[in-house]
Amino acid sequence: MTKTILLKNRPEGKPSMSDFEFKTEESENTVNQGELLLETKYVSVDPYLRGRMSDAKSYVPPFQLDKPIQSGVIAEVLESKNDKFKAGDFVSGMLNWQTKQVSKAEGLTKVDSSKAPLSAYLGILGMTGLTAYTGLTEIGKPKAGETLVVSGAAGAVGSVVGQIGKILGLRVIGIAGTDEKIEMLKSKFGFDAGINYKTTKDMKAAIAEAAPNGVDIYFDNVGGPISDAVLVNINRLARIIVCGAISVYNNTEAPKSLSVQPFLVKNSALMQGFIVSNYTDKFPEAMKQLSTWLAEDKLTYSETIVKGFDNIPSAFIDLFEGKNKGKMVVEL
Repeated sequence: MTKTILLKNRPEGKPSMSDFEFKTEESENTVNQGELLLETKYVSVDPYLRGRMSDAKSYVPPFQLDKPIQSGVIAEVLESKNDKFKAGDFVSGMLNWQTKQVSKAEGLTKVDSSKAPLSAYLGILGMTGLTAYTGLTEIGKPKAGETLVVSGAAGAVGSVVGQIGKILGLRVIGIAGTDEKIEMLKSKFGFDAGINYKTTKDMKAAIAEAAPNGVDIYFDNVGGPISDAVLVNINRLARIIVCGAISVYNNTEAPKSLSVQPFLVKNSALMQGFIVSNYTDKFPEAMKQLSTWLAEDKLTYSETIVKGFDNIPSAFIDLFEGKNKGKMVVEL
């Protein structure tokens, strides 16, 4: 028996369970030469998947209706007719939301469960860590003594960005949505200060207080009014790294936002969006550095692990309610 989750409808606003369809079928799972039979162990759910559910032009093609949804997956090789893999290997790659599937092994990477928990390869040793490292180092170009502000700081990418900032000698301020998350940023991840945007009445003033010397680097995961408040506090030659905009992903109308141009011109500041695949040539260096820092206990990570294949859609929807601490992963 194989279970699959398909995209049933293109969501309007926030996704709901009715946008997903579950299918269970008896499957032969015939493995031809060069192919693998895989059993899913962990599934990554990420905010960017919301964009792929819309039929809009983006940096990756949209999901097709009535076809399986895909994301980062860790799977075990049950059967192999491919010389590069053997039964019992664990692999990471973009795969279907499916309990078992046959793969041509394109884009799959072996992962070592003896070096780190398997779920870490979807997070700090996967796209999460690579996104944090390449965005901060390639666009942010941090210098010791500078001030870094991170929005969505208790999320998967944000929590790693802040830690890398501390390793590189920055003052790090995190923005998140609960007092519990703010405490975690400081006690677990070593942030210097945190701001709860849900209970703070004047974000501009709160950022100015936390960053008395101004903001040199802003790692933006959320967009919207929070980012507007950071812009008011940027320094000359500030670097604004635009990784995501989760606050506006579900908007059905164009958001009304601050005009960024005067702030960029006045401060000769750089604002650059990116996707992690822009920096594939940096992945080996990034993986080596992240693995070293992890082994040296300079980096730690937080995960929210939800159990059960049937809970993948609800775990995804929970991202937009901020119910995750760190990386949201579903374990089968």
